[in-house]
Amino acid sequence: MLIIPAIDLKDGCVVRYVQGARDKKVYSRDPLKTAKHWIKQGAGYLHLVDLDGAFTGKPVNIGIAKEIAKNVDIPVEFGGGVRKLDTISELLDSGVSRVVLGTKAAEDDTFLKKAFKNFKEKVIVSIDAKNGIVMTEGWKSSGKKKETLSFAGYLKGLGFQEVIYTDTLKDGTLSGPNIKATKEFLKQTGLKVIVSGGISSLDDIMKVKKLQAQGATGIIIGKALYEGRFTLSQAIKI
Repeated sequence: MLIIPAIDLKDGCVVRYVQGARDKKVYSRDPLKTAKHWIKQGAGYLHLVDLDGAFTGKPVNIGIAKEIAKNVDIPVEFGGGVRKLDTISELLDSGVSRVVLGTKAAEDDTFLKKAFKNFKEKVIVSIDAKNGIVMTEGWKSSGKKKETLSFAGYLKGLGFQEVIYTDTLKDGTLSGPNIKATKEFLKQTGLKVIVSGGISSLDDIMKVKKLQAQGATGIIIGKALYEGRFTLSQAIKI
């Protein structure tokens, strides 16, 4: 199981939000330095989110993503506002290992099918859920009111084997992950799942680790690391 530090980018800085929308806090004005810090702590994978891109629908921090991918020796995934096949190609060609799809994947079946056909495991869909509904546009909209489980089933039918699953009500709250919903998601979909949202303690990590046999393959952690609730090396040790 991978422990994956999140680097959320807004206005060129490393930030964290609560539930994707409020209480922004800037943690660093040097994203590359932050990436190298997590690698020194033992990170084997990095999760980059372009919040500007998620909010506007067009990636803004691609330059930072390229710089990080070029200057680190571990895989880097990037998402946030990626809504064109050419953008996926550009990111992969620049050294990004995997591209995270969100809004466009949930709203445009043709794009989703082409993305999977062209890039296979080089793309992963992030299912950002709120009360069982898929959220889009930086979690501001429920769009076409797609149900989380039905959308996951559709992805599996296309050939996707792994997704990122985020409970948006938990993200950035340090209130613990939604274990019940995650268990149900794993049981109902049969997909491999990278769990995101609400991790606040080493105990939370232990709870998610117990879902490994059911298909939990990783945990994305943001605020808890930046607030010093525990160290990355402690999390990896578990």
